Amino acid sequence: MTVKKALEEVRKGEFVLIRDSPDREDETDMVIPAESVKPQHVAQMREDAGGLICVAIHPKVADALSLPFLSEIYRSASGDHDILNSAKADDLPYDERSSFSISVNHRDTFTGITDKDRALTIKELGNLSREVLEGDSVPDFGERFRTPGHVPLLKAASGLVSERMGQTELSVSLLELSGVIPCAVVCEMLDTGSNNALSKSKARRYSMNNDMVFLEGDEIKEYYLQKKRGADRDG
Repeated sequence: MTVKKALEEVRKGEFVLIRDSPDREDETDMVIPAESVKPQHVAQMREDAGGLICVAIHPKVADALSLPFLSEIYRSASGDHDILNSAKADDLPYDERSSFSISVNHRDTFTGITDKDRALTIKELGNLSREVLEGDSVPDFGERFRTPGHVPLLKAASGLVSERMGQTELSVSLLELSGVIPCAVVCEMLDTGSNNALSKSKARRYSMNNDMVFLEGDEIKEYYLQKKRGADRDG
């Protein structure tokens, strides 16, 4: 089964490719666990995918850190800055809202944009997620990270794929199923020839040429809900 193979790959810290849905963004993302990221992974996403390199945060971690959606920050500040009110994202063609939260750099980075700097920021976000999910106390986020930065955070919906089918939820759900810390790095795959998102056929070809698993979002949702129903019965 494709999902089971993908679970094996992310447990090893390898990339998988996830396509959300032709009825949504119709995009394929490169996905890898944040704790596994090294500078060469950032370089590969930058060169082979070309989209925005973001970190998807599990809802339990986001809630523990009181991590807001960026739209909430803009709404709060719109009274002082009219441009934020006039430019609000109320007409997204693919969803009711965006998952974007704040962007960060780790405090030990320099500019924050190099492959080494972004890898450090990403890996430490994975480590912080582990501390939140496995510990009894919440780490001081501001001691380690500053904002704005070069790594955008994405806040997953509380019900993950049972609530929303974005790349944020798909990647976090997959990692949760695998048993690794569910903090995922995602990057959209773009096509320099067409200047559009990389087509499904080209994304599949890339996955075969690079020995990566290619997953449809519906496969993840079906497997996730199946496991959840089983857990509910056992509970």
